[in-house]
Amino acid sequence: MIGQPANLFYSACIPVCILVLKKCKKPDEVLFINAVEHFEKGKRQNQLKPEHIQKIIATYQHRTEEPRYSRRVEMGEIEKNDFNLNISRYISTAVGEEEIDLEATNQTLVEIEKGIQKALNTHNGFLKQLGLPLLPKDAGRA
Repeated sequence: MIGQPANLFYSACIPVCILVLKKCKKPDEVLFINAVEHFEKGKRQNQLKPEHIQKIIATYQHRTEEPRYSRRVEMGEIEKNDFNLNISRYISTAVGEEEIDLEATNQTLVEIEKGIQKALNTHNGFLKQLGLPLLPKDAGRA
């Protein structure tokens, strides 16, 4: 099963799948390739560039697995899914959230807080010179 992007063929503006059947293949597993994100967007029609085609061919020939792109699935798993061949059932396209470095974020916030205090002190210095009331230390904070 090779999933292709939408608007790749003139007659189909929806994503399409190519089902490759081999007469001599043992029915032990199916290779799913999710190539829906590997294309060049065109004005009226999307295109597969040579590098996209080569990646599909190499993945198919070597039956390689790659996260979010390809996976070999045993027939037992397909049977458990009522023989549903929807690619998204077997290849997750979810992207994990970026891990946040809490120490670096905290340090950044500390530096920002120092900058705020410095700006407030400078501003209050100008207000004092003008004989105006000073801003409180917690000005602008909820």
